[in-house]
Amino acid sequence: MQPVLSRAAPSLGLVVPIYRNEGSIDDLLQAVDHISRSVDGDFEAIFVVDGSPDRSHALLREKLPQCAFRAQLVNLTRNFGAFPAIRTGLQRSRADVTAVMAADLQEPPDLVINFWKRYAADHYDVAFGIREARQDPMGSKLASTAFWALYRRLVIKDIPKGGVDIFAVSADFRERLLLLNESHSSLLAQLFWLGGKREFVPYQRRERQHGKSAWTLSKKLRYLSDSVFAFTDLPVRMLTALGLLALVFTVLLGVLVVAAKLSGLVTVPGYAGTILTVLFFGALNSLGLGIVGTYAWHAFENTKARPLSITQSVETFEKEVT
Repeated sequence: MQPVLSRAAPSLGLVVPIYRNEGSIDDLLQAVDHISRSVDGDFEAIFVVDGSPDRSHALLREKLPQCAFRAQLVNLTRNFGAFPAIRTGLQRSRADVTAVMAADLQEPPDLVINFWKRYAADHYDVAFGIREARQDPMGSKLASTAFWALYRRLVIKDIPKGGVDIFAVSADFRERLLLLNESHSSLLAQLFWLGGKREFVPYQRRERQHGKSAWTLSKKLRYLSDSVFAFTDLPVRMLTALGLLALVFTVLLGVLVVAAKLSGLVTVPGYAGTILTVLFFGALNSLGLGIVGTYAWHAFENTKARPLSITQSVETFEKEVT
């Protein structure tokens, strides 16, 4: 009788994008240390400093050598945005499962441990943290609810009502995700577009303890715009529909102009022909812009091929020897 071989505990990687988080670095490192001590497999944290103008990078560089977990400190040349920073961290991870957590700690660190336990029990492709409640001001709650409702309607209908701020991916799913090297896109929409076996883990979002959110209204609107253009042809369809409506209106107005001309109500020479020509070609122009715009936009995006982020430096910190 052959002995039963126990399956080794999966390794865990944790990606944390850093931007204006110097006030929460101590609490963040304590939370990451708690996560590292709570998992049985190998653990590595990857901090990606996204061109932060404060002392976040300096503080991490100073404190990471004293931490009891293995870590990488990646510094980008400038602020590329949270999603390119997350992709950079995912590229550097070699773990069986990699989680992404915000540095402001509004998402409980225990959620990352829950991701790891669920993956150890039943391997998934991607796991999402689903907010059941949030301790935010009423204005922020209403704005967030409206934003994600619009996002669900225009971009990806499968996205939870409260959006997603924390997730984890398997190694295979991570590799598939990194193949989508699209600029001006939505990492969150890509996660849902790829499909695969999903897990949804509920949690309650905590109150922010340090600093202000960098997720401003202008960034939300830009993110929504990028997501719409990357995952739906809604703007083009709207323009096409407008062109068709204008064409119908042209036909109806043209009938009225011809009837007025025949009945003698229009006496100005050339008026009917001029109006019909302007209306017809104006409507046709809108329709044509909608069709040609589809091809032009996709061709333009595919020809740029710029890197989504540029790394300034990478430092590796091994576990503290005690």
